[in-house]
Amino acid sequence: MTQPTNPNQQTQTQAAGETLEILPPGSTSRDVLDALSRMIDREGLRIGDRLPPEVDIARRLGIGRAKVREALTSWQSMGIVVRNKKAGTRLAAEVAANAIHLPVTMKLEAESLLRTHAVRRPLEVEAVRLAARNRSPQDAAIITTRVSELMQVYGSNTDWRPADDLFHRAIYEACGNPLFGQLIQQIQQGFKEVYEAPLGKPHLGHETIPLHPPLAQAIAEGNEAEATRLMDEILAIVEAEIRQVLETKND
Repeated sequence: MTQPTNPNQQTQTQAAGETLEILPPGSTSRDVLDALSRMIDREGLRIGDRLPPEVDIARRLGIGRAKVREALTSWQSMGIVVRNKKAGTRLAAEVAANAIHLPVTMKLEAESLLRTHAVRRPLEVEAVRLAARNRSPQDAAIITTRVSELMQVYGSNTDWRPADDLFHRAIYEACGNPLFGQLIQQIQQGFKEVYEAPLGKPHLGHETIPLHPPLAQAIAEGNEAEATRLMDEILAIVEAEIRQVLETKND
């Protein structure tokens, strides 16, 4: 029988989770992550350390195992934990409550968003370049329609995110390679499953919306250079918002 590399590993695994407390009825996946963040900090767990099994977390929190699995799957998507059946769930990123003005979960979320953004950015830029090159007259018409719908919703001060999603999907369709849309949607899925308002901002990227009409025009006109410049500017604005949140911990 294979013995643990760390002689204290088994004891540590059994002890982990003792500081978890029952959550109130109606708690969400985000509440689960908040509780796990506090537990990790209190018990001094570090990268490579194992979290308690799902069934133990669920029992200690007084919630269903499915909710725990949903929360941990989100962390896995964001690179905070790694999971497999034999080794269990282990920390892959540091979780420490060392920010006075920034909650642990928000710090983790911001760092994870930056990692996601770094992968997504070149895909988005290349997608608009290909869309400007390969778009058909029908594609251009759809993109123009979608951006008009987006600006109408944006001007009405209602939730513009669904319209923005449709606009970008039209770009992915126009680029001629369905993998771009599929990959970008997969990258974002980890956040959509748990976080409806990234960093507490339901409209993260609000300041980028006025740049969408000229982006649509550049694609429709086949101007690859302008389309990629605008897409890069849009993504730079979003990244700056995320970094601004992280910087508050040093204020």
